[in-house]
Amino acid sequence: MPLFTKYELKMYNLLKQLFPICRSITGNGVRETLAILKKEVPELQIYEVPSGTSVFDWTVPKEWNIKDAWVKNSKGEKVIDFQKTNLHVLGYSIPIHQKISKAELLEHIYTIPEQPNLIPYVTSYYKRRWGFCISEIEKNKLDDGEYEVFIDSSLEQGSLSHGEILIPGRSKKEIFLSTYVCHPSMANNELSGPVIAINLAKWIKTIDRNFSYRIIFVPETIGSITYLSRNLQYLKENVIAGYVLTCLGDNNHFSYIESRYGNTLSDKVAKLILKYTDPDYKTYSFLDRGSDERQYCAPGVDLPMCSITRSKYGEYAEYHTSGDNLDFVSEEGLNGSFELFKKIIATIENNKIYTNKVLCEPQMGKRGLYPTISTKKSGLEVRDLMNVLAYIDGTNDLIDLCNITNTSAETCTEIINKLLNGGVIQEK
Repeated sequence: MPLFTKYELKMYNLLKQLFPICRSITGNGVRETLAILKKEVPELQIYEVPSGTSVFDWTVPKEWNIKDAWVKNSKGEKVIDFQKTNLHVLGYSIPIHQKISKAELLEHIYTIPEQPNLIPYVTSYYKRRWGFCISEIEKNKLDDGEYEVFIDSSLEQGSLSHGEILIPGRSKKEIFLSTYVCHPSMANNELSGPVIAINLAKWIKTIDRNFSYRIIFVPETIGSITYLSRNLQYLKENVIAGYVLTCLGDNNHFSYIESRYGNTLSDKVAKLILKYTDPDYKTYSFLDRGSDERQYCAPGVDLPMCSITRSKYGEYAEYHTSGDNLDFVSEEGLNGSFELFKKIIATIENNKIYTNKVLCEPQMGKRGLYPTISTKKSGLEVRDLMNVLAYIDGTNDLIDLCNITNTSAETCTEIINKLLNGGVIQEK
């Protein structure tokens, strides 16, 4: 299959299937999510790292699971119900069952006053708390009186789950893709990444590969730190480019978050592809980071990784709220992001250096590469081809050639293939 051929997949239905699962950084929700993804790509391997394991400066926390939670008013009516949305419970809440006053309940209620219709997504992973998240409107409806609060959760010794797909190529050098599987009921911020990543794995399996591909599904922050603590040396020796996949399901312009210095192969390819795919894309400095690029680009880790999103995390109003729902993402948005990463992968696969086989300007007409009738327009018709050829001198790779000649990766790759087939150039 040609690398730049359009390859559409139906991803929204998979995202919709995963949406209701109550995920956190550990627990059965993560395992259920990974099990569904494994059905899509059986090569996905699932690993467990025990609670209490030291991972650099961190420790894998206790495993959290939840069965139910609610708050009842003095009439016995449920005014907050986990069964209606798993966002209603503060992530990693400890178990509780007692009667309290409204004033005490409000100390454990989280809202977003400036977005009164939305439920916030709030967690407390590393300090023992309990709490509920509701809209500001729901909060204002709470009557005076006594409330019964109930959270049926557990915090026990267990493990942190993560998934990994390795697709071998001719080379051990790798393209590394990372996404996370820890947010409940977040369609764009959470599920767009895993859904696109699993479908990229399907596509990568069908192409002729120079490089190997490693795709991981981890809880954000603690998952990437855990993975790095166990694989860092190998990754440093073999990863040539990589990306964090998140917030890729909406229809807005793309956003690019640089690596720490913005000068890796990942950065160069991202900027080239985005220039022609979405000229209005936004660039963010590493100073504006916020996802797992923090871990992958940390001093001493220094992997060549950056992030591409559509609406950047933290920048859109629905972020970490109940507004990041199934209506916020679309099949069109998912497929557009999938196509972008497919072009990025194709460009890295084709990013080679070439040299001329013919001294001085080749006779292109006899090779079928130049019009045999010379007119005013004939030179314009092959201008891109001749410009690319002019800079094939054994020093410029595909990305350099695209940037020098203002040519897209697809066009430049097509030109190079013509020159190779015509015997004009050769791979260095």
